[in-house]
Amino acid sequence: MTEAYIVDAVRTPVGRRGGGLAGIHSADLGAHVLNALMERSGVDPAAVDDVIMGCTDTIGSQAGDIARTAWLAAGLPQHVPGVTIDRQCGSSQQAVHFAAQGVMSGTADLIVAAGVQNMSAIPISAAMTVGEQYGFTTPFAESKGWRARYGDQEVSQFRAAEMIADKWGVTRARMEEFALESHRRAIAAIDEGRFVREIAPIDGVTTDEGPRRDTSAEKMARLRTLTEGGVLTAAVASQISDAASAVLIASKAALDTHGLTPRARIHHLTVYADDPVWMLTGPIPATRLALERSGMSIDDIDLVEMNEAFASVVLAWAKETGADLAKVNVNGGGIALGHPIGATGTRLMTTLLHELERTGGRYGMQTMCEGGGQANVTIIERL
Repeated sequence: MTEAYIVDAVRTPVGRRGGGLAGIHSADLGAHVLNALMERSGVDPAAVDDVIMGCTDTIGSQAGDIARTAWLAAGLPQHVPGVTIDRQCGSSQQAVHFAAQGVMSGTADLIVAAGVQNMSAIPISAAMTVGEQYGFTTPFAESKGWRARYGDQEVSQFRAAEMIADKWGVTRARMEEFALESHRRAIAAIDEGRFVREIAPIDGVTTDEGPRRDTSAEKMARLRTLTEGGVLTAAVASQISDAASAVLIASKAALDTHGLTPRARIHHLTVYADDPVWMLTGPIPATRLALERSGMSIDDIDLVEMNEAFASVVLAWAKETGADLAKVNVNGGGIALGHPIGATGTRLMTTLLHELERTGGRYGMQTMCEGGGQANVTIIERL
């Protein structure tokens, strides 16, 4: 089977809700990283076989196949097609999987895997709530098949995160400690310039806007919980954000033809699912399966990027897998840096690649919880 290689990876800064990227049209946000990827890699854009872009809530400025629109908005060759995919929070991580699988199958040689989301312009779950005008309130409540299988119980990421905290004994204090560390790590990474190589500044925004330098354990402790009687607060959840990111995946033949130098090899791909009501537990069985299939242990992994949807999700996953949190999200995660849903997968991959290079690590793992109880796991090997 043909190997799949990462040639380059780039992202915009992650903008805070209502921040510096809020007014940028989603197609232009995506176009910016596509152009940056082509320029940095030096590849001829006309040689790209396909553009696979993750995005959720594909209405308004994100409707109409944003992958294709963003490529055209970038002024790139119009014969190159694009497709938009939605695996919820893991949409652009799945874009990497599809791109790698296209190369591994021998049916493509150069594919762009990308993601974009302007959550300031298109609020989270907008695609779900728009259905209310047609008499449907959620994707679940009116489905006879769903109700027959799962009943009328609430399906919510907030409920799931609370249930996880309860089941795994994750206290509010422990989550706030974790959240504070996420901000500390992100601020240190910014101050030390660790993100400079991976970021393509846009409209005067040069760095991530999410990390809070003025936060503290005392401030977090004063916040109200998201639900009555719960332990979650806004401080221990990922931030609503705007961003775009992109990764170039190539075959060995493409490397030779275009004189490209690979930076990493796709070592393993897994996607797996768990209970959709619990929703956020998928990374636990998915990680176990990925390690089993790859013949690796968690100790073989030098760095992990796991989306911090909620602190309870990462802490429960670490308990179950035995992962060393000192290796997880070493430059901060979604709690500090934000979670621009469709863009997060390739944002994490971009950061993972650059940090492996900075530290000299060999293997990096990426995973994240996704709507429907799903989870992707990607293992890459730095070259």
